[in-house]
Amino acid sequence: MRQNTMSLALPPSMRSYIDERVRGGEYGNTSEYLRDLIRRDQQAEGARRFRSLIADGLESGEGRPLTPEVADELRAQALGRTV
Repeated sequence: MRQNTMSLALPPSMRSYIDERVRGGEYGNTSEYLRDLIRRDQQAEGARRFRSLIADGLESGEGRPLTPEVADELRAQALGRTV
């Protein structure tokens, strides 16, 4: 995996906080700490998106039983086809 570098300007208080976390032993270095923060943010965003999709579904109207015909219709819609 090719990795790119990124430079960040942080206030001293944030840099000290990160250094403390690394010294605490949970992270091997600053990069590991920042990658973990980004992964957690990605997971949180995925959860927010999932909740939004559930809310959209609940607000979309009356449900209907999932029959083989309905499944075929939904699959066709997802693939951009008409039934």
